[in-house]
Amino acid sequence: MRNTARQTRENRTITIDFHNKATYFQLLGDGKAFVELVMAFILSLGFQLKHKATCDGGGCVTRHSHYVRVRLGGISIWRLQCTKCKAVFTVLPHFVLRYRQMRPEVARDALLATHGGLSLELCAVICHISPMALYRLLCALGHHSMVTALTRCGLPLPTYVLADEKHSHCLTDKVYLPTIVRGRVIWHLGYTENASAAAFTQSYQEFQCAASQQEPSYRVRGILTDGFDSTIKSMRALFPGARLGNCLRHAINKLPGKPTAIASPVRKALRSQFHTLLYRVRQRKGLRVFALGQRLRRFADHVATMAGAPDGARVRHWFQEKKAGWYAVLEDPRMPVTSTLLDQAHHAIDRKLFMMKAFHHPQGSQQAFLRGLAHLYNLVPYQCRAKHAGQCGVEVEGGKVPTQDWLLNLPHSTGFSGRACHHSSKAA
Repeated sequence: MRNTARQTRENRTITIDFHNKATYFQLLGDGKAFVELVMAFILSLGFQLKHKATCDGGGCVTRHSHYVRVRLGGISIWRLQCTKCKAVFTVLPHFVLRYRQMRPEVARDALLATHGGLSLELCAVICHISPMALYRLLCALGHHSMVTALTRCGLPLPTYVLADEKHSHCLTDKVYLPTIVRGRVIWHLGYTENASAAAFTQSYQEFQCAASQQEPSYRVRGILTDGFDSTIKSMRALFPGARLGNCLRHAINKLPGKPTAIASPVRKALRSQFHTLLYRVRQRKGLRVFALGQRLRRFADHVATMAGAPDGARVRHWFQEKKAGWYAVLEDPRMPVTSTLLDQAHHAIDRKLFMMKAFHHPQGSQQAFLRGLAHLYNLVPYQCRAKHAGQCGVEVEGGKVPTQDWLLNLPHSTGFSGRACHHSSKAA
């Protein structure tokens, strides 16, 4: 047996939008027009073909060979080749899914239903497909880096992020989903069975390594957390220069649990007053940190009056532990404030994991499945009654999707081999 590791093959499959099947079949008989259309589409996306490292871009591209997809009705799939470095590119028409027998129309409906919250079993019944086929399609999307996909859509690497974790269950085991978010875009969605700082650091390091490959000088300036100890330790280890902030929404929700032996109406009143306190401080134009420090001292005295001196001392001590993180949020307007949007996404993912019990197994790829769901979350447009109707999360955050078809954007942003590089191509 050979002890040397096999070299990984480069993925040079490119999905091209031919608008309709008739155009594709017509161009199969005209090699020059076929190559010109393919190159024009790639350049319109702002991509370039990924040649071999030894290619200086002086060659041209010509048709190389073809094969027939028998299970899709005998469709001919052509390959292009660079005449200089001999790199071969497989041209996949938009109405064919790579390594999948299902039609794109079926995949579109099934992925939308899955993204909307239905289980794989129900999606399979509605779309007349195998549940395992849909599961494998999601995992295929999830094998690609989220950082690479988002940067291909023109999004800059985030300098202020929200780092949060979801406590969920997979089969009978408790699992954790470390997540990094900026605005309405998920940049990292991890999976670990251990809540230790070392496990979280290993998960978040995947984002750091992917971002460093895109931009070696990348640095994170601010991170919002909910105060979970493992998340804080992992963020300090990976991004030592970043300032850590504490989520204001979590502070409002945790305050009622600090006093003991008080009536429920008093707890609700204290929560409402604390919410008003933070809201008014955020509305100030200047000296917000100074105003928050004064109001926190007065509020602790108010709690001592309402609930007793021991509860007032307990709340005051809690303020001392958390106020540095609140100051970090108020001092920099670019810092995220709350994790409400991420909490909603985490709840949807939690329900999906619960409904996936029949598919999870020790040798399964839960990480790939979750990453595939995250790609859907970033690229599927919002419904017609949503605030940003017709736009996806990438567009809301200022990015640009390759095409107007979100299903076509998935292979372009995740598995497209013609990514931007220093090589150039000339149409034959």
